[in-house]
Amino acid sequence: MKVTEIEVHRIAPEYEDWIAYQMNHYSGPASRTIYVVHTDDGRIGLGEGGRPEPQEIVDQYIGTNPFKWVGDETSLALGTAMYDLMGQAAGVPVYQLFGQKTRSWVPVSSWTVSTHPQRMAEAVERYAAQGYTWLKFHLSPFENVFDQTEAMEAVAPKGFKIHYDFTGGGTDDYMPELLGKLAQSPIAGCFEDCIDAGDTLASIDLCRRVPLPIVRHQAPLEATYEVLMGAGDVYMRGHQKIGAAIRCAGLFAAGNIPFMLQNVGGTITRAMTTHMMSVFPTATFHFVTTTEIYQSDVVKERLDPVNGFVRVPEAPGLGLTLDREALERLENLELPAQTPWIIKSRFANGSMMYNRYDPANTRHFMVRPDWRGGLVPMSYDAPIETEYWDNDGTPEFREMLERIEREGMVLEK
Repeated sequence: MKVTEIEVHRIAPEYEDWIAYQMNHYSGPASRTIYVVHTDDGRIGLGEGGRPEPQEIVDQYIGTNPFKWVGDETSLALGTAMYDLMGQAAGVPVYQLFGQKTRSWVPVSSWTVSTHPQRMAEAVERYAAQGYTWLKFHLSPFENVFDQTEAMEAVAPKGFKIHYDFTGGGTDDYMPELLGKLAQSPIAGCFEDCIDAGDTLASIDLCRRVPLPIVRHQAPLEATYEVLMGAGDVYMRGHQKIGAAIRCAGLFAAGNIPFMLQNVGGTITRAMTTHMMSVFPTATFHFVTTTEIYQSDVVKERLDPVNGFVRVPEAPGLGLTLDREALERLENLELPAQTPWIIKSRFANGSMMYNRYDPANTRHFMVRPDWRGGLVPMSYDAPIETEYWDNDGTPEFREMLERIEREGMVLEK
């Protein structure tokens, strides 16, 4: 069995209607790369990633036996396709290529972006109805996290939990105090990347002082020595190559430390993540793939949760079937770009703050505005409300946008 051809398809999947408004403002239209890998014996393997791999990476797989790529550390997306082919050839589900199955049902979390409290509440209601019991979101200092939590708490069913991702902090908040207050909510579940990942001693201190799990995603020491030092209660490995994830899983198992995978994508990504987490002994924390934010996909199967868990596929390979018609539709779909807009924030004392946001060029500004520099210090607990001011063609919008471009940020009474 040899790889003879690799199709590379750039697709533009649509967001679910209810979440499209905030997603387009946060990151603009989505795009992913689908790999359809052919072998000389007629098999088809599926892989998925973000940006396309360079052609020199793709070429490394041509002419090879997929089994050469056990523990692949070259490409997560193409490695996924190789495992799909290996499983099909051996007549076993992908998880058997990693070892003995530890669990048949794998915990999963839903995901959204930080937005107005009522939209956060809607996300909880919708995801709970779909079978999710966790919701992860990246906090933004343009919204008050306690207002968001109160709104979500009002609609959350019993047992539903929130995964707060601080993206490393970047605010003036005193984290032990902030996390202690948040932990009092019955829906608070865990806290991810609350501080700069390089401050290992502070992370150890947080684990000792905060009653809920501290999830460590960013790991400057590649989840090695800091694991032994107790810098996190739970570890997340995001978009790691397959071989690297296997090594980390072994360390976590040896230390009896729970961990999770976060690999963003559609059902192909969700399937591979589910297979891997079904085998790794301590992969007991909910994985994140954001598959649920899209209304369409390129495979016929759906891996939807039941009571917060996804069933591991048992068919050979990934257990997925390519939907060629859907692939072609999404490849030819052109979604409108999100034009620059204004983050219009009002403080309780009447002060107004205006910032320009361009999803195509200022990614992550909503969650880490401090990375831009030159702005005022911010807090997740500030008495602030924010609305999205789109280009409405008015002189007021144009004048404010020009003023922001001159001044960097507008803050006025």
